Amino acid sequence: MTFLKKQRLLILVSLLIITPLGFLSKSYDGLFHKWVNDYSGDILYEIFWCLFFFLLIPTSKAVNRIPLWVFGITCILEVIQLWQNPVLAEIRTTWVGKIFLGTTFAWWDFPHYFLGCLLGWLWMRQISRRCHITPTT
Repeated sequence: MTFLKKQRLLILVSLLIITPLGFLSKSYDGLFHKWVNDYSGDILYEIFWCLFFFLLIPTSKAVNRIPLWVFGITCILEVIQLWQNPVLAEIRTTWVGKIFLGTTFAWWDFPHYFLGCLLGWLWMRQISRRCHITPTT
């Protein structure tokens, strides 16, 4: 198996783990359920997007750049939640709109976005190392 095929397989398996965990975090009702429901999904969301874009751009430079882009874009999307125009409000009433645009601005989301991108970066770095692709700056 080539390095690229092995890398893509590891990324796909990772996405198959992260995606259901993200959805399940919204319905968890056990210990610390408030934090799990409100913030663990933010972390998993960031990891998901890091892995998703790494699947599309499986290069050593992408390992370091993708988390920065994902963090920046999700922070912008969080700030856009402060803007309540009718078009965005209508989009946010749909499931897809809620997933991609969010519904409510929260400052406490930013550290969780950062943590998710950090974990996403570490995850991508581990996949790269397993596939013998060394990250560069």
